[in-house]
Amino acid sequence: MFYDVSNFQEEVLKRSYEIPVLVDFWAEWCGPCRVLGPLLERFAEQNGDRWVLAKVNTVIHAEVARNYGIRSIPNVKLFVDGVVVDEFVGALPEHQIQRWLDAALPSKHLKLLAQAEQLIREGKPSEAEGLLRPIVQAEPDNMWSRVLLARSVLLSDPIEAGRLLENVDEPRFSELIESIRSVARLHGFIEDPRSLPDAMVRDLYQQAIRALFARDFDLALSRFIEAIRTDRFYDNDGPRKACIAIFKLLGDDHEITRKHRRDFSSALY
Repeated sequence: MFYDVSNFQEEVLKRSYEIPVLVDFWAEWCGPCRVLGPLLERFAEQNGDRWVLAKVNTVIHAEVARNYGIRSIPNVKLFVDGVVVDEFVGALPEHQIQRWLDAALPSKHLKLLAQAEQLIREGKPSEAEGLLRPIVQAEPDNMWSRVLLARSVLLSDPIEAGRLLENVDEPRFSELIESIRSVARLHGFIEDPRSLPDAMVRDLYQQAIRALFARDFDLALSRFIEAIRTDRFYDNDGPRKACIAIFKLLGDDHEITRKHRRDFSSALY
């Protein structure tokens, strides 16, 4: 679906709260616009259930063009919830437009993903898992849904959590991905405790790992911090990495994170 804009506030900003709106800023005198326009219109007709195309003539709507910093056309901006989330300038070839759309468009399951993320923060990973599995199946290339599912099953099935993140390299989620992988790795020491290096701190480290997978994050952090004080670089700096991972998984505002952050810092320095 596509249309010529007459009221930008209503037809773009307000509409974008219901469905993503792709805005083509163009003008009749612009040659590249005449090349790009039909391509965008065809994409809009093929993908109308996910987004709509709004065409803004920069001569007629000069003030809107100025407000959005349009200095060169064609200029294409994607609006979601009233704001620009991505854009490109110039008449891209068809395959590049498709690649850009694939990367820029939010998932149609965006609200469910936000709900799952909230459930994880509330300590309800099983409920989050129930929301996420159908999304991962429907959108296997949706990296955020894979990361969230890995997070939701991490303590119940760390092997699956690791599998979900195989070949996932997404800079936006790199810290969370690294935290999930760090915790999943620790579970192997429950299955095979003898694989840990022999040292005085080993029993303490194992206690921390068992507490972590029992979801006793308070005790786990206490034991990991004690392990840092006892043997700072045990298991290739494992105690420090474990603490950082737990802080990341719980979030900076979690009461357990706040309780242990200062002790963690003092143990390091």
